[in-house]
Amino acid sequence: MKIQFESNLDYQAQAVEAVAGLFAGQDINRTEFTVSAGVRGNQPDLGLIESDLGIGNRLGLLPDEIHKNLNGIQLGNGLAPSASPLVGDYTIEMETGTGKTYVYLRTAFELHRRYGFTKFVIVVPSIAIKEGVMKSLEMTGTHFKTLYPEAKGYSFYAYDSAKLNQVRDFATSSSVRFMVATIQSLYSVQEAGEDIEGGKAGGKGKAERVIHRPHEQTGGERPIDLVRATNPVLIVDEPQSVYGDAGKGKKGGGGQGRKALSLLNPLATLRYSATPLDRTQLVFRLDAVDAYERKLVKGIEVASMQVSSGHNRPYVRVVDIKAGKARTGPTATLEIDVLRGDKVTRREVKVQDGDSLQELSGGRDLYHDMLVGEIRSGRGDTMLELKVPGDVLWLKPGEEYGGLNPTDLARAMISRTIREHLDKELLLRPRGIKVLSLFFIDRVSNYRTYSDNGEPGNGPYADLFEDEYKRAARDPRYATLFGGVDLETEAREVHNGYFSEDKKGRFKDTSGSTADDADAYNLIMRKKESLLDLRTPLKFIFSHSALREGWDNPNVFQICVLREIGTERERRQTIGRGLRLAVNQKGERVRDEGVNILTVIASESYEDFAENLQKEIEEDLQIKFGVVEEHQFATIPLVDGQGNVTPLGIEKSRELQGFLRSQGYLSSAGKVEDKLRVDLKADTVHLPEAFETVRPDILAVLKKLAGKLDIRNADETVTVQPNRAVLDDPEFRALWDRISARTTYEVEVDTEVLISECVKAVNAMPIVPRSQVQTTIVDIEVDRSGVQAKVKETHAPTTLREDDLVLPDLLGALQDRTELTRRTLSAILRDSDRLGDFKKNPQAFIELVSAAINTRKIKLLVDGIQYHKTGEAYAQTLLDGPIPTLKDILKVKKGAYDHVIYESDVEKSFAADLERNSAVKVYAKLPGWFRVPTPLGDYNPDWAILLQVEDKEKLCFVAETKSTLWTGALREKEALKIDCGRRHFAVLAADTVGGALQYEVVRSLEDVFSQSEGAS
Repeated sequence: MKIQFESNLDYQAQAVEAVAGLFAGQDINRTEFTVSAGVRGNQPDLGLIESDLGIGNRLGLLPDEIHKNLNGIQLGNGLAPSASPLVGDYTIEMETGTGKTYVYLRTAFELHRRYGFTKFVIVVPSIAIKEGVMKSLEMTGTHFKTLYPEAKGYSFYAYDSAKLNQVRDFATSSSVRFMVATIQSLYSVQEAGEDIEGGKAGGKGKAERVIHRPHEQTGGERPIDLVRATNPVLIVDEPQSVYGDAGKGKKGGGGQGRKALSLLNPLATLRYSATPLDRTQLVFRLDAVDAYERKLVKGIEVASMQVSSGHNRPYVRVVDIKAGKARTGPTATLEIDVLRGDKVTRREVKVQDGDSLQELSGGRDLYHDMLVGEIRSGRGDTMLELKVPGDVLWLKPGEEYGGLNPTDLARAMISRTIREHLDKELLLRPRGIKVLSLFFIDRVSNYRTYSDNGEPGNGPYADLFEDEYKRAARDPRYATLFGGVDLETEAREVHNGYFSEDKKGRFKDTSGSTADDADAYNLIMRKKESLLDLRTPLKFIFSHSALREGWDNPNVFQICVLREIGTERERRQTIGRGLRLAVNQKGERVRDEGVNILTVIASESYEDFAENLQKEIEEDLQIKFGVVEEHQFATIPLVDGQGNVTPLGIEKSRELQGFLRSQGYLSSAGKVEDKLRVDLKADTVHLPEAFETVRPDILAVLKKLAGKLDIRNADETVTVQPNRAVLDDPEFRALWDRISARTTYEVEVDTEVLISECVKAVNAMPIVPRSQVQTTIVDIEVDRSGVQAKVKETHAPTTLREDDLVLPDLLGALQDRTELTRRTLSAILRDSDRLGDFKKNPQAFIELVSAAINTRKIKLLVDGIQYHKTGEAYAQTLLDGPIPTLKDILKVKKGAYDHVIYESDVEKSFAADLERNSAVKVYAKLPGWFRVPTPLGDYNPDWAILLQVEDKEKLCFVAETKSTLWTGALREKEALKIDCGRRHFAVLAADTVGGALQYEVVRSLEDVFSQSEGAS
């Protein structure tokens, strides 16, 4: 099986043309130079033997000519033009998975065809990427020889200090030559013991690298001088890593890479990256957003696996750390499990040095003696000291302590990945598409272990995988995939690990840049096409996180992240391993949106994943979501009277952007304002008259950048005013006097009855769930307005095994939540049949028992409750203030306010009936501060109404509007509150002359009249 390459992709052709066009006007040059023996240093003509000839690149254009070409290309590609002076570096930005390596190789051949350039040096940051480039050169051989027959004799090789004859060939050959080198191999010195081009440096201190030393294979010349004499076109793959931009302060960073490349004396430097930190003279841009919008890469969905009913261990995660003020010192935000009422939920809390996590958690015993220690907020030293019983930990932002057992969560994630994989196999195997899944782990020991005598064995993740794979294989849904298969053998053969090996052949943790890594990366890169073959049993790949840099495969459909995603660019690096469009068994790209979906299985919430992915894209790519930049309209075509088409241009684009800012459509920084979204939705965007001819093109740009209008216009805020005509009416004052008295209550409960009723309630509890993982599948949509996560589906929860839980003080926890004595609680639990559920899920058991006891206890309290007037009342003057609101309102005349604020269709209809009925004199929709105390919390009734029915006495009526009159259909807590409200107003009615005060639950005004029959 051979991967087929497409030669007609428009975006790749544009990227090639952007670079080739820089040298427009250059004549074809094939410059021969004589190499003279014995010449050293920085002379351009260096040699081996006096009669040898070398072939080098030569540039015949002046800097001004190239700069003019550059600005024209930038304008045509919608990029801001670079100012003078011209520098020799050019940036090409291409998202991972869009064929960056193919593009720069094809660009080299195009430069040879047009201008005769023959020498190309490709510099990469790591062995992994070097192996990938070498594999690409091998795989594209036939393809490029067909497209570029004039370069038929080209050769390529990886720089190897043991094969310096290849450097001699590079300098002297008249054919196209590619040399691929890691940046480390070009440094002037190496550290003692450092890995180098296939060997180890010996001795102590530093030594000069081979490429910088005279050698007999190069006629006594330094290999680097032979390379630089050819004036190569330098292709830098992932320049942010090659130059050290992404790791200042690390070995090789902070300028060492730049210095090494400058010694190559390049004709031009072409910098290709998906995440360039330096966009010097950007000539082409196909960023992440472009790739997603144009469907050039797989769509992304996230299977977010969140733990539910699993708060049985203390959990602490450092969200962020801030410097704070001199007086208060640094502060931190932690995520912990907090008790609120009967429920434990995960919440963020602000902390300072010395804070008790037990207090912040609502008194949970699991956090006993856990304290916040020193908080550091210095640059490069941002961390928090967490004091736990018997230990002290230092956590950085994003790191966590405690929580679910990692092995339990790993099992659930591995199981989900296997099932996602098999679901895709059912769909794609008949279409000849091999499905691969990739697991990223933090330590090799989690996958492979070794005995004392070196015998390899499964690590915990490998065992978990085989168990879950065999379990899934027995599922009838996948029967067609496993007919007649020996599951024991199958489970062993379908997975493997790709890691570096030590001298004894054992897997080891790796940084991804040492010589020991070469074999591991060579194996996985050289087998790229074999992995795609349906006959190859390997489908599941485990690797260290270092594999993120440099390896991908078009048929990776699942990526399971069995480690924390936290550091810079990790989401983009992680998903980048599976973004390429899939290929079938013929090696052809499959361009089907239904096929090309990458599923990322992660323990991060999907909201956090989307938010952090957007942050990474903004930081990595310097993309400003929802920002209209000065050059944004420069490429819009203008047609003059003769039909000639010219672009709008950068000056006109700046003028238009300035106008949009002046209209309040954009902020001073170009950020889209809500005013523009509103006018775009209404199609009322105001433009200068001179730009009306290209209005559709301008609006298309603005709509792409503005995103969706998902706001409520602040102008729609209404301030509801007091209705003085009603408030000053004596009849309303009489109504208010009758309903406004305040009360307090007392209760009396029989303990034996309480125990008996609570035992019944505990026995009737729902099943106590074990800790579970809830999986939510979301589509990640990326466009110029930002990154959005849209829920696609949810799966049935997966039960977790938690066999090592430390059981908390059950009676103490229940006592805190129910305010009953330990003796009473012990009697309830002893007489119930549910105590055995405690071990299944202690926290869930405590929550359910607390809720059952409290509900029954409160019902008994309500049954025995007695209200008494306090002698105080709500003052009518409290109604005098205006109420600003965005809620739905209805204009009225008889109410205490000029509008009724309603929250349901029942309330709206009821208010309209109150207005229409002549028997209703005045009324009030009671504000939220009008409350009746109850054992379940304060109760706020809905309405106070003054009725006059024919010649009967006026009736003050307090109403609770509901869609049903049957209290059994209401939530129990709500029904009990209504019962308390009824008792409260009964006390007030007893003191009302003639008893003309009534409280009822009603559906409509008709119910008010029927309930009030005989009340007067």
